[in-house]
Amino acid sequence: MFYYLALWIRQTWHLPGFGVFQYITFRAAAAAITALLISFIFGPKIIRALKKRQIGEQAKTELTDIGSHSLKAGTPTMGGLIVLLALLLPTLLWADLLNMFVILIILTTAWLGAVGFLDDYLKVIKKLPNGLIGKYKLVGQIAIGLIVGSVIFFFPELFSKNFEKFNTLTTIPFAKDFNFDFGWFYIPIVIFIITATSNAVNLTDGLDGLAMGTVGIVILALGIISYVTGNAVFSDYLNIMYLRGTDELVIFCSALVGASLGFLWFNAYPAQVFMGDTGSLALGGAVGCLCVLLKKEFLLPILGGIFFAETVSVILQVSYFKYTRKRYGEPRRLFKIAPLHHHFEKSGWHESKIVVRFYIMAVMLAIIAMTTFKVR
Repeated sequence: MFYYLALWIRQTWHLPGFGVFQYITFRAAAAAITALLISFIFGPKIIRALKKRQIGEQAKTELTDIGSHSLKAGTPTMGGLIVLLALLLPTLLWADLLNMFVILIILTTAWLGAVGFLDDYLKVIKKLPNGLIGKYKLVGQIAIGLIVGSVIFFFPELFSKNFEKFNTLTTIPFAKDFNFDFGWFYIPIVIFIITATSNAVNLTDGLDGLAMGTVGIVILALGIISYVTGNAVFSDYLNIMYLRGTDELVIFCSALVGASLGFLWFNAYPAQVFMGDTGSLALGGAVGCLCVLLKKEFLLPILGGIFFAETVSVILQVSYFKYTRKRYGEPRRLFKIAPLHHHFEKSGWHESKIVVRFYIMAVMLAIIAMTTFKVR
């Protein structure tokens, strides 16, 4: 919005100074600051409203032996509303809203935020134990993946002139001058990535500040990747795909980094609010969609290694549980409890120590992901 307003003022009135709005770096910084301010201004108001309506977290019976978790019952949830407000509003204000990359990332985030909100609403307000039935949640995730994949596959001309040469391609980490073509399998791959990443971040959201902080680290790296991918000089130097227009995604990423820091102000241990599925499904979908738009799908297991490990721990736990029950007549556990962060809690680690160490691992994985552009 401000982008076009400044452009109109500059062209109509020829006033000096408004040309700065055309620079990605200026608008990215403005988006991050705006997101922070929105979090600080509206965060306390939303938390008070959630408390007033008694929209609180329910006690997790499987974690009652961990003292800190018994105290979390009643803490306001659905705080993802703070994140979505602090993310989407700055993006709408500072980004080029005619850019198809921006349109798709906003649509994905808002769509999955709505799915998560419905799940939280049914779970917390309507008191349905399981919230939104799993298959209906899956339908919502698959639907947005189908939309994103179909637009990229069938309408590449909506993105940029050269995008049709890359619409079904992806980068292979550590491989030089070689891109993998998904071909007709591209749309199912997009559906899988967005659905899997959305659920992976949802699984990670189990400790104060864990999901929000790791998402912020991943998004910071994706913001850098967005900038170099959309810059002809840098992409040529790094010998990666040049995708004109992806630099506008930096605005979204900057807003999300600002929203992450703003939400962590209230979500850090001991948390005043939890994001709930409203935030976790939306943020996971945003991470997956960004990797799809930037043609970095195979980089996701490295960059989002924390989410990957959390998901794998659940899969291994369930599989081993079923296998041992069938093989030995009694079920056995591979981990004390899954997802992985709760296993460490059961092992005696303090919640804050787990979160900080996961942050360190997320930073290390982000650095490794960035090195794949030159170590090839």
